[in-house]
Amino acid sequence: MAEIIFNIKISPQQFLQYYRGSASSVTVTAEDGRRIRLPARHLRPFLRHDGIKGRFKLTFADNNRLINLERL
Repeated sequence: MAEIIFNIKISPQQFLQYYRGSASSVTVTAEDGRRIRLPARHLRPFLRHDGIKGRFKLTFADNNRLINLERL
């Protein structure tokens, strides 16, 4: 298993594109510089009235399958 930590800030208007299906993934830059493409559906539980923002930890298996996403 591997972990990646990243910061994200998406306004409610921006996330609406993902929610409507016009965009399916979000690209973030991890703290170590790697660029990660994450399916937007995994961020839905973190959506609040002011959008999605904060520091997150992504845990994934060796085959790049998402195991866990949590806000830090």
